[in-house]
Amino acid sequence: MSGPNGEPHVPLGAEEEEEEDGDSFGEEEYAAINSMLDQINSCLDHLEEKNDYLHACLKELLESNRQTRLEFQQQSEQQNIEADMQGSQPPT
Repeated sequence: MSGPNGEPHVPLGAEEEEEEDGDSFGEEEYAAINSMLDQINSCLDHLEEKNDYLHACLKELLESNRQTRLEFQQQSEQQNIEADMQGSQPPT
């Protein structure tokens, strides 16, 4: 697969083939590149899944906060109305 630096593992003697063929790649090099691309694709899929999950969690949190804020505003308005009513009634 890949060597210690993330470079494709190229067996000994492959360098000699490259010199003879020029810049062409052999099947092993294509297989190594394919494998790396598959790993990258898999990592990107995993990141996309995490991103989707986090996005859903954030939307849920925002909706929860919105609902809590509305409830707080309603309670505050109700308390203000009750305070106004008590203040406008004559003492008995």
